[in-house]
Amino acid sequence: MEIEKLKVPPAYQAVSTELQKHILSGALKPGEPLPSEIELAAKFGVNRSTVREGIRQLESEGLVRREGRKRLLVTVPHSADLAPRTTRALVMHEVTFEELWEVAMVLEPLAAQLAASAASDAQIAALKANLDATSAVVERGISPGKLDLEFHSLVSAAAANKVLLLSREPVGLLLYPAFETFQMQLPQAARRLVEAHREVVAGIERRDGAHAELWMRKHVADLKRGWELAGLSIDQRIEPGVTP
Repeated sequence: MEIEKLKVPPAYQAVSTELQKHILSGALKPGEPLPSEIELAAKFGVNRSTVREGIRQLESEGLVRREGRKRLLVTVPHSADLAPRTTRALVMHEVTFEELWEVAMVLEPLAAQLAASAASDAQIAALKANLDATSAVVERGISPGKLDLEFHSLVSAAAANKVLLLSREPVGLLLYPAFETFQMQLPQAARRLVEAHREVVAGIERRDGAHAELWMRKHVADLKRGWELAGLSIDQRIEPGVTP
């Protein structure tokens, strides 16, 4: 009879997993402090260094944060913390421009449509400020790539759908900086971008989801058109250097 060796996880992983269960179940709520290392070591029956390593893993996952030198609080991971990690994973999986673009063609128009119903006055004002800034840099002949990235994040936040926000942010971090790859070859690209942004904002401000969705779809389609006009293959993998 062949018996495989048992795969026993390290003690620090067991500590991390158990604490994670308490956080996800709500037994430990965001803003609440974790018990001290001494208390946790006694509860788990391990030494403090094991507890410390388990807590470090929770910190890296954004589930706890330090306040001061010793105090640890339970926290909710934000998209700004999670997106770069997922973006790195997408790069390592050698995703292509086409793969990213196909997902963007679903998520971005949906975000614009939802934003038309859910955006607050403050969020609409932020979109209009971004539009003004984008128009200004384009008039000066400066690339609006970073402002475009911000624009899509603002629309996504205005959609008031947490799943959408967390899903599209990693795609945006990789895909929209791709605009920088071809915009210098296509002078008209920046002005078309401003026009699309203006119409999306107008649709959101008028609470016209169909209009916002239509122009966001045109905008994302333009990204692929520009990529191809610049002689780039849609099968080209996205390189780490394309990210901001």
